[in-house]
Order: sequence, then structure tokens, then C-alpha cells
Amino acid sequence: MDVIRFGTDGWRGQIARDYTFANVRRCAQGFATWLKRRPDQGRGQVVIGYDRRFQSDAFAAGAAEVLAGNGYRVLLTDRPTPTPIISFGIADTGSLGGINITASHNPPADNGFKVRDQTGGAVPPGQLGKIEACIPAMDSRAHVQSRDLDKALADGSVRYFDPGTAYSEQVAKLVDLAPLRAADLTVQVDAMWGNGAGWLPRFLDGGRIKVSEIHGEHNPLFPDMHRPEPIPPNVDAGLAAARAARADCTLILDGDADRCGFGDEQGRFIDQLRVFGLLAYYLLEVRGERGPIVKTLSTTSMLDRLGEHYGVPVHETGVGFKYVAPAMLSAEALIGGEESGGYAFRNHVPERDGILANLCLLDLMVRTDRRPSELIEDLFAITGTHHYSRRDLKLADDAMKQAAVVALDRVNVDNLALGGRRVTALDRTDGYKFKLEDGGWVLIRFSGTEPLIRVYTEISDAAATDSVLDDGVALTGV
Repeated sequence: MDVIRFGTDGWRGQIARDYTFANVRRCAQGFATWLKRRPDQGRGQVVIGYDRRFQSDAFAAGAAEVLAGNGYRVLLTDRPTPTPIISFGIADTGSLGGINITASHNPPADNGFKVRDQTGGAVPPGQLGKIEACIPAMDSRAHVQSRDLDKALADGSVRYFDPGTAYSEQVAKLVDLAPLRAADLTVQVDAMWGNGAGWLPRFLDGGRIKVSEIHGEHNPLFPDMHRPEPIPPNVDAGLAAARAARADCTLILDGDADRCGFGDEQGRFIDQLRVFGLLAYYLLEVRGERGPIVKTLSTTSMLDRLGEHYGVPVHETGVGFKYVAPAMLSAEALIGGEESGGYAFRNHVPERDGILANLCLLDLMVRTDRRPSELIEDLFAITGTHHYSRRDLKLADDAMKQAAVVALDRVNVDNLALGGRRVTALDRTDGYKFKLEDGGWVLIRFSGTEPLIRVYTEISDAAATDSVLDDGVALTGV
């Protein structure tokens, strides 16, 4: 491939087909050139990390060679490292930015190239475009500057480092771990074969609490799931283990540990929108903190109700942390998040952190002495009942995508109803968000990371979600 495009969160591709060493090096050169052209960046230090996917360590080494060849000092993680820890390492070491070799929740055959700025957060959309423009063409490989890794290690321009200790100290400042360790609880962890394996047991070890972990070994095929995305059916094996262990909750991490999944005391999945509501409730009600909330347009309107109840503003952005991170920094937000299960917190890096989010959920249970299902009832007492569902439609090619775009652009909302609910407005900020008369909504959006159309809904009536989604899917013509 010649042209490389960055989607919602960097570039992803299929290993050996388009995700090759040559293309990773091109992306690394683009990032290095972008840094050079920024007046405040100079020739300082860059962090590079990677996940447990096939050859991720080798791809990361290739990126390190390119950054070193461009005159940057490189801190290369000495092992597969969770995305939030890599991001924290960027900010903690005062680095100019970072590269993370990971495809997060994508299928096993994929890998990815994430870029981060000096805050550890996602690079804003305008700057992502500038990085793309700096990527040399395939016939310009001479423009990729590189330095042999062994030589770079010998002269110190690349050195291995472990940001985990500093991250652990940071987490201990944000959550009091002692009461969690002392709690009389049984906790099931599903690491989804990813970088987060071992981290939650590590934080909780040493007390009365009982913690067991499933899918903690290194296996880039991700058995028991289609992909390491923390939603059903991928979480079914972890929830079954929780039921067998009679666990009080299930804490779930995705493939690079930046996303959070959660199961209740009966081994039932709690969707990501309700988790976002619980985390905001935890910070506002239980911890008594105040500050703005940042959410994407694909996530829950429960946050609007919580904002009204506690007197805090709620800001809505496009989908992706490339929108959320800048908005959080600008608003000095208390929490920011998105529908995919990624949540970021104040006084931390503006990046999704599935490890910290899971610890906050456990802290919510301990502080209130309430089970997850009871906490949902407490949340609904403020926000009203909300039910969420999503469907993913596979796009075979660009022609199919363009046909869907044409079909959606032609939709007339006058007298339009979805699942028997009248459409009151259409928001085109990022995709097609149809607002419904009962306060619910339907969002139709093209994925920024995969060839998919995602159709989402959140309404008050669980029995109607299928009919609403059926009508939403019909609008796409797929």
C-alpha cells in the first residue's frame, strides 16, 4: 500500500498484507518528521511501547531504529506494556510523545500504530492529518532514516525502560488500595490474553480479597473469543468462570488494557454505557468530587441526567479519544469516556485506562457495600432506566461503503420513525445520530478502525431495542 490513513486511533492493518515492517518504518518516519516540524519539539525523547500481538516487539524495535536514526532519544519498553502505562510513561518522563504498537481490540491477524503527544493522550485530529502528510511514499524509502538497534543501544540513543513502577505509585495516589485488599470479596479478572494480565492481581494482592485471573497467558490467537474486545460474546468465558467461582464481580480488560468491561454478582455483563454512568456516579456521589464530564456522542445520555443532578457541565464530542483528550484538557474534566469502554480520569493522563477504571468500580462496591446490580438500581434512581445495544455491519469494499453513505445522506427525517419512535432531530457531528421523541437515540457511524458500519441505540424500553436497531440497519441499505 502507498497511502496510509490514520483512523479514530492511529493506523491499523492486517499483519503481512499491509501491516509490514516497511510500512511501520514509514509511519515512524512520518511521526519523526512531524516532531521535527513542531517549533517546540526539538530533538528530545520519545517513548515506544508494544502489546502481545504477533511480532509486536519486532515492529516496536523497527520504530525505535527510525526515531533513533532521526536524532531522537528513545525509551523502549522492556516488555509488553498496557497502553495506559505507556501513556503515563510519556508524561512522567517528560517525553515529546510516543508510539504504541498495538491493535487494541481488533482481530488476532491485525496490528496497529498508535501515536501520542507529550501529555500521553491522543494526538488531536488536525495534527493526525499532519503526521499522515509526513509519511514518505513507498518509492521514497531513502527518506526513512534509521539506526541499527544494537548500535543505538550501545551508544544510549535507545534504552530499555519499565514505566510500571511509576505508574503503580500514581494509581495508589488515585485509589486507596488498602480497603480493597481488605475487602471480603471474590473477584474474577479476565485479561483477554492482553497486556493487562497480572496487573489487577498485583494491585489487589496481600489482603483478604480473593482474586483469580483467566486468559492471562501470552497467546496472540486470543482463544475463547473473536477478538479481545470487552463485550459479548468475547467476555462469555470470563463471565462463566465468574459464575463458577461465585464471584462478586468480574473485572475485564481488553487486549491492550485501555478499555474496561464489568460483570455483576450473577455473572451478567454490564454494558459500557452503564459502566460510564457508574464511574461518574462514583466520582460525583461517593467521592464528592465536582468537575465537567466529557463524553462522545455515541455514549450515554445518563451522563446528562447526572450532570443536571449534580450541577456539573457535560461536553459532547465526536467519537474517539482524539476528540475526548483535548476536550478533557481544555475543560479540566473530572472524567471523559466513550461507548467502547474507554474512560479517563482527572489528575491522570488524558488517556483511556482500563486498569484504573476497574479499580474505581471495585472501590465503588467497597465504599458503598453494594453489589453491582444494586449500584445499577441506585444509578437508575437518578437517571431513569436506560438500555443500550449495538450492531456491527461488515463492509465488503469501498463501493458498499459509498452506497451506504448515499443511502444515509438521502434520509429525510420528516415523519421518520425508528422502532415506532418518532425522530425529532438529526445530528451530523460524527455519523448520523437520530434523536427520538422519548429521549432515546440511534447512531449510525462508519468505524474509524475497521471496515464496519456501527449502529447503536440507547432507549428506555429494553424490549424495543431490536426493532429500533432493525429500522436503523434498514436505513444503511446494507
